[in-house]
Amino acid sequence: MKRNYIKKSIAFGLVLGSLLVTSCGKDFLNLKPIEDLSGNNYWQREEDVIQNMNSIYSTFRSATMQQIFFPATGDMRCAPINRTSATSGAGRNYITYVQMNNLNAAINGDFAYFGFTQLTKWDRFFKMVQAANILSFEVERMTNLSAQKKAAYIAEAVFMRNLAYFFMVRLYGDVPYYTEAYHTSPLPRTNMVTVLKNCLADMEAHYKNIPWTYDDPSVVAVRAMRGSAITLMMHMHMWVAGFSEQDKEASYLKVEALGKEIMEENNGAYELLPLERTKEIFKGRTKEGLFEIVQNLNFGETFHLSAPYSDYVLRYPNKVTTRSYLYYDTKFMEELYPRGGQDKRQTVWFDEHIYKTDGMMQMLKFVNVFMEEGEDFNPDDNQIVFRYVDPILLRAEALAELNRDAEARAVVNVVRTRAGATLAVAESGDELRDFIWWERTRELMGEGHFYYDLVRTQKVINSDYTSKPMNVVAFKAGGWTWPIHTDALKNNPYMTLNNYWN
Repeated sequence: MKRNYIKKSIAFGLVLGSLLVTSCGKDFLNLKPIEDLSGNNYWQREEDVIQNMNSIYSTFRSATMQQIFFPATGDMRCAPINRTSATSGAGRNYITYVQMNNLNAAINGDFAYFGFTQLTKWDRFFKMVQAANILSFEVERMTNLSAQKKAAYIAEAVFMRNLAYFFMVRLYGDVPYYTEAYHTSPLPRTNMVTVLKNCLADMEAHYKNIPWTYDDPSVVAVRAMRGSAITLMMHMHMWVAGFSEQDKEASYLKVEALGKEIMEENNGAYELLPLERTKEIFKGRTKEGLFEIVQNLNFGETFHLSAPYSDYVLRYPNKVTTRSYLYYDTKFMEELYPRGGQDKRQTVWFDEHIYKTDGMMQMLKFVNVFMEEGEDFNPDDNQIVFRYVDPILLRAEALAELNRDAEARAVVNVVRTRAGATLAVAESGDELRDFIWWERTRELMGEGHFYYDLVRTQKVINSDYTSKPMNVVAFKAGGWTWPIHTDALKNNPYMTLNNYWN
């Protein structure tokens, strides 16, 4: 009886939380009555699997796009950014607090609109984990699905489970880990490197059952693809390498092998689009996209205004404000794009005010379709989680760490060639490693990677890479993590919080 009750409540909650992850916008409104969602009436049809799978995607969307998640956790923290006149006053102090790693001030301040408290709660990520565990368990028991379909659905659920764990590890460090369905017992936190190794073993067993892409263009990059899984695994290996000395070489070798696989075996599923097609890339569902969170203004599927980075780096006529909310240190921008240098990203992704400090700078990579000119609304872009350039540059980074400099230069030059930039030809050793780090920053700026790249490489403690570094003592004490809400302690005698923030 208890198990059926859990099953019923979880299924109902997931279906109620469902949002579209395809282009039509209405399919998910045609739900079965609640009395049909439990016991022997459920997990009988493929439609039941699809509804629950889409609910997992919806939960991820809610966990990340209903508050300031990507900007606060990935782009603003310890970043070389500055507030403009458009963000003057105490109401925008949260930007300074996050930038200076004063997270308690951001969480406890009068900034409820931006959802900082929600960032301390891992419940929605664990909802993803539990739902994926249940789906995998129930699909395995179904008798009306082919072995191939079962394997594909389970692999997709495994991807979403491990995506949730990866996001939690980057936020909180050590987290409880489990994979069994209908789990109810309290658990302690597991060492984050162990969690990631468990996730990688889980992914290795399943990722090849996910297709490289889909015939239906409406779900390309919106549903997990093999390239999504490979990129997630590459990121996990790089995180392990950053926090485990004994695993570095093995991790870099795995990253290189996975990078080679996605670049040489994708059968034309992925490619870097010409830079002039930037609007298409960020609108979503292209061959450059590997995993995205969908948004469609036509169906009222909009992100929270604070959720996309575009809100902070655009101005009139692309926003109502006459100044962007943020600009970057001139020295930092000159390091990215030296004055007089050759790189089309400088002119395609930024306006002519790229080095200005008066708030006129715009990051044009995020300019796309608006509801109407000048309206205080974000572009109708998907949120990019992974795109093809990401694993290419991770592969280049791993090759450089393995001292295979010539190969590393050849791989990073794939990205430089698309950008019409001067190729890396002379860099080697530490200089090449730095060059590739800066290349990731150039390419992925504003896409939620900057802070995490600082942390896993420990460049976050070095003022050569940001004007707002974290001090060594704070880093070693866990200051790179996010605070965990005290709700995690409820009914769990094994739980601990992140002491640095207490």
